[in-house]
Amino acid sequence: MIRHIPVYGDVILSPMAGFSDKPYRLICREYGSAMSYTEFVSVDGILHGNERTAQMLDFDPSERPMTFQIFGSDEGKIEEAACRIEQLGPDIIDLNMGCSVPKVSGRGAGAALLREPAKIGRIFSRLTRALSVPVTGKIRLGWDGQSLNYLEVAKVLEDNGAALIAVHGRTKAQAYNGQANWDAIAEIKESVKIPVIGNGDVTCVADIERIKRYTGCDGVMIARAAIGNPWIFQRKDLHEVTLAEKSKLIHRHLNLMLEFYGEERGLILFRKHVVKYVRGLAHIAQVKARLVTCTRPEEFIELMHQYEVEAGERTARELKETETALPAPEYCCELV
Repeated sequence: MIRHIPVYGDVILSPMAGFSDKPYRLICREYGSAMSYTEFVSVDGILHGNERTAQMLDFDPSERPMTFQIFGSDEGKIEEAACRIEQLGPDIIDLNMGCSVPKVSGRGAGAALLREPAKIGRIFSRLTRALSVPVTGKIRLGWDGQSLNYLEVAKVLEDNGAALIAVHGRTKAQAYNGQANWDAIAEIKESVKIPVIGNGDVTCVADIERIKRYTGCDGVMIARAAIGNPWIFQRKDLHEVTLAEKSKLIHRHLNLMLEFYGEERGLILFRKHVVKYVRGLAHIAQVKARLVTCTRPEEFIELMHQYEVEAGERTARELKETETALPAPEYCCELV
């Protein structure tokens, strides 16, 4: 439960800039992601009425519980922006305190807020008073290895009304390098009474149960391992997915992108998804190089169809060669 909101499921697509858009969120929800988070949205973009920002906040009712994630550094702007987007009907508003990208953290937003726990307390106190929807936060363990203040931050969040904490088990300095610290996630879970979502180094289905057992977390957030692999929400690893399943989803995802962004932009933005979908496929290198330079959806679809046909022919040839190579059966006859 996120305050009064039930969440049916324990695995969630992480908010990721450039990936957690409406088309991919819809797919992941269909495959079993328990709730939706938008990409993180700038409070300045909200307050300026930016058209791209408005598109990032578009969602489908099937995605509920729907969480709008925002980022910023100015306390007043954060509150004003949150109040404004609450009118769009999200179930939850989340503050990003984990982004390590310099253009965000270098301006005092994202992970930079971890350096000022008192400021985090003030922000959450203002948000929980001003909003009727639950307010949650996504954090890292601290700015760097010398300032691991995650327990302090977690208590500040809880004491100032946060309804849930999502924890990426790395510091800002680590970015996505090194090993995620699941011990720290377990410490946070033990120290607060609100739900805790664990995030970091969940790369396969087995890791989902492993991080839950290790940390006691209430849910698991999957980021990079979910790119090109929404089947992980079905508890299915990528090597278990057939070419037919991949092809069907590639076509569906492409159509959703074209509908949402328009033909030109939708195709361009889909390229980063398709390179993840086709990773590991046999004889894909040359086709992939052509897929990521396509300028027309029809060309893209034809290339995928051609690859599927050739893959089928290769499989048939290999099967025939295997059968030919088998020794003839020996028969034993007895005279009676």
